[in-house]
Amino acid sequence: MLKPVELEIELFCRGMRIDNAKGARPISRTRAGLGSGLELILHGRRKNIWVNVPVVEEFAKRSPFLLRNDVIVDERDGAEYDIEIPAEPHWYSRLTSYDVPMSRIGVLQGNYLGIYVSNRCLYWTWSPSMACKFCTTGANVGTAEESRKRVEDVIEVARAAREESGCIFTHFNTGYHYEDRAEREVIHGLRQCEPYVRAVREHVGGFIGVQAVPVPRQSYHEYDELIAAGTDHFSFCYEFEDPEVFARLCPGKAKTMGQKVFFDAMEYTSKKLGRGRVSGEIIAGIEPIESTKRSIDRIVNAGAFPTVCIFRPTVGSEMEHVPPPDPEAMKEVFAYLYESCRRAELPVGILPIEVSLVVQPEETADLVSPTWSGRWYTLRNRALRLLAVPYVARKCRPVAA
Repeated sequence: MLKPVELEIELFCRGMRIDNAKGARPISRTRAGLGSGLELILHGRRKNIWVNVPVVEEFAKRSPFLLRNDVIVDERDGAEYDIEIPAEPHWYSRLTSYDVPMSRIGVLQGNYLGIYVSNRCLYWTWSPSMACKFCTTGANVGTAEESRKRVEDVIEVARAAREESGCIFTHFNTGYHYEDRAEREVIHGLRQCEPYVRAVREHVGGFIGVQAVPVPRQSYHEYDELIAAGTDHFSFCYEFEDPEVFARLCPGKAKTMGQKVFFDAMEYTSKKLGRGRVSGEIIAGIEPIESTKRSIDRIVNAGAFPTVCIFRPTVGSEMEHVPPPDPEAMKEVFAYLYESCRRAELPVGILPIEVSLVVQPEETADLVSPTWSGRWYTLRNRALRLLAVPYVARKCRPVAA
């Protein structure tokens, strides 16, 4: 039998066929498309694991895993794994006060709410396109979701997610943007996120994250202002360690920013918010795993937290037909991730936030051999989780309450 984290990684890499998934959440092709799978909960000894399983991609049709009701069958050896299929939230089908379906404003991926706040990333508008080769934001924004979200709609959706789905984390993200006025004033994604952050902090509460392309150093005051508005977490999509891979697969980012600005921004915001409250996001499974390991170390050394996404060849992207990575290689990557976080004593698993798009570091402990230092690290994080309970309750109260 596979350990829960091993099954999670296998599902990310191999996908799954479906015989029956009655009552499941709809598959949401929003934002960059990473969440375009089926939401499941795997039962684990340490914790239950949320995972967004690829089911529509071509490689999933050849998967050895078959979902039948509430059981995943591994047809290689006949092993069966009991799972839960989280139901579609009732609020998904409701309309906001402006008659917009709530699921076109934000979607749950795990128990956190993801909202893309602006029109599509401008890398998609250039000719030839400078969009990241693995992304489908340009195909989803304005089609599967609203291209412009009213602040009032976002408040209503975030409140529904809190009250009916127990969501305590709202995550805003946006792409590359500017406004070409006569003076060519630059309107960064951070500026576009600020009114939404301020409104959710005031009217809903909870933890709030922002993901946007880094701003130049002379604009770092925008990070300070977003923190003052209520931002608890920043994430930076660094993507790849190898400069050639970065330039080839992220041409827009390579042309307009380069890699260094991501680490400068990580270091600055980590010092402002504290270690473990900023993430560097990378994709595993395209470049050699040694490069991914170096990236993990660079992110940790910047005082940030590594968020490692297993490459998914999303339908409609330029990399749609690139095969997914080998599960055994990914298990090695996530074992290294655990050890890197342990060595740096980064707090993991402290908040009750479940993200179904990635393997979370606290889930990876079963990939390494037990040690006294590992046990101490686990106990320390459990203690911090208990100590954080009143802090979580306080953060979840809206300022206006």
